[in-house]
Amino acid sequence: MKTCALLKHIGLAAIALTVAIGCSTSPTTESETAEPMAMNVSGISAEAEQAIAWAKAVRFRANGLGCEWDDTGELIDDAQTQGDAGNNERAILIANEAEEIAGKAPECCEKEESSKTETQPEPMPAARTSSYTVVSGDSLWGISAMDDIYADPYQWPLIYRLNSGQIEDADLIYPGQVFSIDRVATSSDVDAAIAHAKSRGAWSIGVVEDSDREYLSQ
Repeated sequence: MKTCALLKHIGLAAIALTVAIGCSTSPTTESETAEPMAMNVSGISAEAEQAIAWAKAVRFRANGLGCEWDDTGELIDDAQTQGDAGNNERAILIANEAEEIAGKAPECCEKEESSKTETQPEPMPAARTSSYTVVSGDSLWGISAMDDIYADPYQWPLIYRLNSGQIEDADLIYPGQVFSIDRVATSSDVDAAIAHAKSRGAWSIGVVEDSDREYLSQ
């Protein structure tokens, strides 16, 4: 009986020791046993996303007008990369810069086109490249009457005015002279030439008439 009582006391002591050890050990929390939470793949903020979206919209408009600048797309890509990496402030700054550049592109294109238009010289009238070489027996009256010139002798003052630099007297021209022929004279120029031819008055070879001087000064 004494032996059984001894074994009973030993068993109770072992149980008490086990309970004591269990109570003295801190319990393992759920957070310590669970696997670490997965980080968000994209660290971009809503503000950065909006800035990039605005930059893309302005770039799209500039592209539609044919005025996109090459570095705009690179800046937007850089902003997206910075945002994905969580560098949101940097992403917003780059996106705003891209938006500003894209917004200025159409205005610069308009100024450039306007500058080209303003500086582009007006083409010389093709008619002034037409020419006639004087032969023996010619006169301004006769040349003007030719079918392939004006088919009207009274338009000879047109030839006289255009070639006054080499015609001293309208009644005296020389073989070999090359006269420019205006093929696109305005109706007012034609009317003025005909009016002068009909009202010129008396003339003499080798003398420059006052009426001719007056016509050239008009």
